[in-house]
Amino acid sequence: MDRFVIKGGHRLNGTVKIQGNKNEALPAIAACLLTDEPVILRNVPRIGDVLGMLDILRRMGATVREFSNNDFEICCQGVHASEIDVDKAKSLRAAILFAGPMITRFDHVILPPPGGDVIGRRRLDDHFLAFTSMGAKVEQVDRKYSIRKSKLIGADIFLEEKSVTATENALMAAVLARGHTTIRNAACEPHVVGLTNMLNSMGACISGVGSNILEINGVDNLGGTIHTIGSDLLEIGGYIVLAAVTKSAITVDGVNPDEIRVIRSTYNKLGIDFELHGDKLVVPANQKMIIQPDYNGNIPKIDDGTWPAFPTDLMSIVIVAATQANGTVLFFEKMYDGRMFFVDHLIGMGAQIVLCDPHRVVVVGSSKLYGTQVTSPDIRAGMALVIAALCAEGESVIYNVRQIDRGYENLEEKLKSLGAHIERLSD
Repeated sequence: MDRFVIKGGHRLNGTVKIQGNKNEALPAIAACLLTDEPVILRNVPRIGDVLGMLDILRRMGATVREFSNNDFEICCQGVHASEIDVDKAKSLRAAILFAGPMITRFDHVILPPPGGDVIGRRRLDDHFLAFTSMGAKVEQVDRKYSIRKSKLIGADIFLEEKSVTATENALMAAVLARGHTTIRNAACEPHVVGLTNMLNSMGACISGVGSNILEINGVDNLGGTIHTIGSDLLEIGGYIVLAAVTKSAITVDGVNPDEIRVIRSTYNKLGIDFELHGDKLVVPANQKMIIQPDYNGNIPKIDDGTWPAFPTDLMSIVIVAATQANGTVLFFEKMYDGRMFFVDHLIGMGAQIVLCDPHRVVVVGSSKLYGTQVTSPDIRAGMALVIAALCAEGESVIYNVRQIDRGYENLEEKLKSLGAHIERLSD
């Protein structure tokens, strides 16, 4: 098992290139099942979850060619399997994204329960609601999901939750369904927009892109395309915090300015600011990091939500930022009931944090952090612990870095290029 050994307390400097968006690449890979023609995906992050998705496709009979480290050609003409490998699905939450495309190819699909991060309950109800609304039958047999259909018919679908993956699965099933489909309360995150644009470039007929109501006219078939994955907002958010807590000057290359507004206002509450120069984002050194109270003097609250609210996947990282800011702030994690438990690791490093309940923590800063030994519980908490270790005094060891590798490409090499003291060791 690999581990990171990190010596904190050093200032960093330099430019870091942002990887492709993990949460766009995963459904884009699944969408290749919707055509027998080759699809070229560019700027694909070479991370654990992506490699797992590609491996599942290969085992189903697809051909995957790698042009470079980040460009892939995928052809699903030879796909013959209508069941996903159980062992692969156990470690990959995104395996559920194969459901929509697979039910368009086959009359009967078997899916094992998806795995992934342990951050609380993650419902699949809206996925199956979409399929049953279009005429499929979903059953649970021997702890697996059985989906059958004779044909998919367009429907008016209202998602109970504004779920990203449920929206994506409904979209991928609807594009080849007969007739018209409306998806209401749809997620509209940038990576959902990216998938929608890819589907339209393949010949789908989707309108309402970027809104919470998507209209789809089913077509007879889809063709190949070339699609470029957008930048990963979560990686950008992490490097901004890393610069701030280490008092460093870091330039982030590959930013979509239209997507940054969602995190700027939240980071400003912690006294973190940055400059935008085209697609480059510059974090100046020596951020003051003073928590800004509400106008009435009350303790500020930072909570998450669906787009365009502050993303849940940045909550762990922004909590680390708060430990280094002067003042008190309340964090309210609304979406998952297990994400906040990672703060025990920060408390062990010296942070002053009160875990109020599974959804809320109060952080009192600033606190001097000290190196320790911790285990990464999930992708985003793992990155948060790396950031905490880099600003802590002394040496930290982070175990279970496989979780971090699932979402971040060549993390230690990127950090070393900025001057970080980090090594990957294997047992």
